[in-house]
Amino acid sequence: MINFVGRRNWYFLFSGLIILAGVVSLIAFGLKGGIEFTSGSMMTITFEQAVEQVELREEMANLGHGDAIIQRTGEGDFLIRTGELAPEERDPETGEVITPSERVMIEEALEERFGPITSFSFESVSPIIAAEIGRNASYAVAVAAVGVLLYITWAFRRLTRPFRFGVCAIAALVHDVLIVLGIFSLLGVFFDIEINAMFIAGVLTVIGYSVNDTIVVFDRIRENVAKTPSGHLETTINNSIMETLGRSLNTSLTSLFVLLALFLFGGITIHYFILVLLIGVITGTYSSICIASQLLIVWENREIGRLFRRLRPRRVPVRGG
Repeated sequence: MINFVGRRNWYFLFSGLIILAGVVSLIAFGLKGGIEFTSGSMMTITFEQAVEQVELREEMANLGHGDAIIQRTGEGDFLIRTGELAPEERDPETGEVITPSERVMIEEALEERFGPITSFSFESVSPIIAAEIGRNASYAVAVAAVGVLLYITWAFRRLTRPFRFGVCAIAALVHDVLIVLGIFSLLGVFFDIEINAMFIAGVLTVIGYSVNDTIVVFDRIRENVAKTPSGHLETTINNSIMETLGRSLNTSLTSLFVLLALFLFGGITIHYFILVLLIGVITGTYSSICIASQLLIVWENREIGRLFRRLRPRRVPVRGG
């Protein structure tokens, strides 16, 4: 039998190092936001013939958008991000177009320089909408966390101290979210990967998956505590983890195979959404076994208090002369 409980300090150390690296990156660099969070315009363009990224960048600079972010997504496919583009101007009396929109001017100029454009999509987000999306995303994550806490506390109400189960589940949830955020912060630094609305949907999905996996283990702990109320808590929790280990791993592996296939062969629009889920499934399975359940033992044994007492400097009595 694997002694998961006996190795809990190693699990905490491993998670702490990963979260520390992510938090440092978040503080230093933050998350690289897409237009949903920073406002601006984004165009997805497919040219009929091969186009070099350097040439496209030069043409955008000639059009007055030297700060445009250009990413190649395929042979002849490009993703272009700019500031918010000006709309068309019309005569207030006749309604005729006086000045075409910047989007139209860019499309016509690129087509004249590089040849026919086979597909062109465009989206724009104003600063007000971007701020509202960011605020609503924070509210969604906070509401989900509170809902999880209340539900688990109610579901385990027949046990002594059911609130601890809820808090430990939230701690595991925060653990998973911090790892996802930290990894995407690092990806933004090194690979210019941006987060968008799909990223928020992925984080909320990770929250649901993490809680689901944690509840499976907690529910088995509840059953075993009811069978042997006088049993040792560490033994009960370790047995519960072993009894649910096969189910957790099988569920996670089948999910990972599907997500990996979608990540490799799915469209570019869901690429990073799937990446969030891949990271979330791995961290959710890990945290349900190695974090949430172990925190119950730490809380029950009051190990955190003992740790602080050890770290607190002792007062050396001064002897009188």
